Amino acid sequence: MSDVILEIRDVETYYGKIHALRGISFSVEAGEIVTLLGANGAGKSTTLRTISGLNRAKAGSISFMGEEITTKSPHEIVSMGLIHVPEGRRIFKGMTIKENLELGSFTLKDESERRRRMEHVYELFPVLHERRQRDAALLSGGEQQMLAMGRALMTDTKLLLLDEPSMGLAPFMVQGIMKIIKRLNAEGVTILLVEQNAKAALKLADYGYVLETGEIVVKGKAGKLQQDESIVKAYLGE
Repeated sequence: MSDVILEIRDVETYYGKIHALRGISFSVEAGEIVTLLGANGAGKSTTLRTISGLNRAKAGSISFMGEEITTKSPHEIVSMGLIHVPEGRRIFKGMTIKENLELGSFTLKDESERRRRMEHVYELFPVLHERRQRDAALLSGGEQQMLAMGRALMTDTKLLLLDEPSMGLAPFMVQGIMKIIKRLNAEGVTILLVEQNAKAALKLADYGYVLETGEIVVKGKAGKLQQDESIVKAYLGE
């Protein structure tokens, strides 16, 4: 029997009168990398924001590890181990890299566990350790993405929502970020990935869903989606 960690059923989300998500349903199994693909405005980021509680679903249900979270606050959802790294990184400028990471561990009570997680982040991203006392505002775009991901890993992360982690990055930096995503998954973190870079996302993922105007129009194993030229041309812009 499959071990479903996240289940979305018939979710509807609005921005005012704009119908952003139109009854979407999908699931993520523990240990998977699942990717959401589609053009700008398709509803990918809205899906992640609705899951993490930043947007409230008007209808439908969302469950995480078997527990209904549709009406829970973002704080409650984070404390369960569902962590969202939003588009644009959202680091705290004017604070050091180390202080940014420490803010990510606010749900941890055990100081030794906090130190262990900090060491793990520094091992994943050595540049953050080298510059840990610097203002986070001085980091490059790729380094800021590393910091945003590192901050997310400072708590007991069971499911990581990543929104456009490669946006605006140089190709060599994109490769590095994708390698880290693959490694995190190998370490046991389940990942729901939103990406404009469909080729890179499908290469990493186990399963994919393609959104168009708030609806899931195509779904399937990532390898199969990648090989279907009609899907690539119609929905993925490549």
